[in-house]
Amino acid sequence: MTDINAFIDEKVKSNDVFLFMKGSPDFPQCGFSGQVVQILNYLGLEYGSANVLESAELRDGIKAYTNWPTIPQLYVKGEFVGGADIVREMFQAGELQSHLEAAGIPVKQTA
Repeated sequence: MTDINAFIDEKVKSNDVFLFMKGSPDFPQCGFSGQVVQILNYLGLEYGSANVLESAELRDGIKAYTNWPTIPQLYVKGEFVGGADIVREMFQAGELQSHLEAAGIPVKQTA
């Protein structure tokens, strides 16, 4: 396993909710990352994040890790959930909240 894969693996497995995004939760650098941050914040979740813009190796590595071409990427309990469109659709349908609660992650607000 490469160093970047080890880094990604550690982040995904040691955080209940982890977001690979462009920018930071306080300052998203793209609209899609911003949408996912808004959803996670609305649900009152504690989550970790990594800014893929800080490292080309991380940006390429996360795409290879999941075989998913876009960023942001959301993980729950070590499992890849999806990108912005999937997260938004799951949230609007109430599926994201159910998925989080089934994983033992309390949701503070429901849509």
